[in-house]
Amino acid sequence: MAKKVRQSPKMAGKVRKRHTTAKRSGPSSQEVTPYPIERYHHQPGTMPGVLYISPGSPLPKISLIDYNAINVIRKEIATPEECALYLDTQSISWVEVQGLGDEDVLRRLGKVFSLHPLVLEDIVNVTERPKIEEYEAQLVIICRMVVPKPTKLGFHSEQVSLVLGENYLLSVQEEPEYDCLDGVRARICNNKGIIRKRRADYLAYTLLDAIVDGFFPVLEHYGDRIEELEEEAIFNPTRETLQKIYSVRRELLQLRRYIWPQRDAINSLIRDGNELIRDEVRIYLRDCYDHTVQVMDMIETYRELASGLMDVYLSAVSNRMNEVMKFLTIMSSIFIPLTFIAGIYGMNFNTEKSPYNMPELNWYWGYFLCLGVMVAIAISLIVIFWRKGWFQNLSKIKSDSKK
Repeated sequence: MAKKVRQSPKMAGKVRKRHTTAKRSGPSSQEVTPYPIERYHHQPGTMPGVLYISPGSPLPKISLIDYNAINVIRKEIATPEECALYLDTQSISWVEVQGLGDEDVLRRLGKVFSLHPLVLEDIVNVTERPKIEEYEAQLVIICRMVVPKPTKLGFHSEQVSLVLGENYLLSVQEEPEYDCLDGVRARICNNKGIIRKRRADYLAYTLLDAIVDGFFPVLEHYGDRIEELEEEAIFNPTRETLQKIYSVRRELLQLRRYIWPQRDAINSLIRDGNELIRDEVRIYLRDCYDHTVQVMDMIETYRELASGLMDVYLSAVSNRMNEVMKFLTIMSSIFIPLTFIAGIYGMNFNTEKSPYNMPELNWYWGYFLCLGVMVAIAISLIVIFWRKGWFQNLSKIKSDSKK
């Protein structure tokens, strides 16, 4: 297990440790399921509010969806300062930032939205635990979004930060390529449902609900993989099967680490309340919380199944070995008496000295009589073993040995 420590001049004393076996196109979003243990901390004495931009992070791409019950505007934003024109309007403004590769743009965005330095730090440092933070006139929601890979093996994971204001919502993602929010964008632009009749808190709920629901397609793929692994572990267990089982267990543990604090964060929105979250939206958040509980139940179920696959694999390998040993025992039992007879007749005898020195050596049909006795013994043993049922499942062993 490799241990990597990265530092940069901009980091100002921050230490970021990752234990990973995954290949990554960039250090932010996780394209291959990483090892579930990640350590991230500041060195003692590090100044708060320090931003660490991971090398290779994509440049920020800013877009805007401004809407009310009648009209909607969707456009690309060239500079963060353009967003200020939409923050004090009566319409709802959703500002999307995709990419964290430019510290200057992020700091200018923080000034436009009056973000606390610690909020900007949480947004940029993408290993934050999902949580809820309350600030003056703002509510910050840190959550984790997962998207299944096209190959259905593993998933893409990234941190999504939501900053909720009275009439606006700022969302920040690690990269623009993978997300599960296209349905929300389409609902706003096509005026589907009641989203354009609600305030910004309903938009925040909608994004949270889409992010939580994004776990279900990922878990469906894991359900299919576990079924395939179960058949493989029973009928054709190999060393690769054991590696696949371990990989699934590791990935499910990572999903559990994502959804567990996310569930607690949504529960705190419902339980503690906030003036930016209206009571009517809090009712919808209960449904979102129920979805997180369902995701947790599915993950725990799949983890138990994956753990059970280990026992199935070991039992299948043990049974397979027992069948092989039974086959070898039967073959040995048949040939042991034959080898004994052949060994006796392989001795040196002199019939001229004594008539008891194997007189059958001088018989005319002695050779054929010896072979007949050996064949009769072999057939008798085969019949005895067959009646005892020892030949069951030996055809499977022979086919596996051929493979």
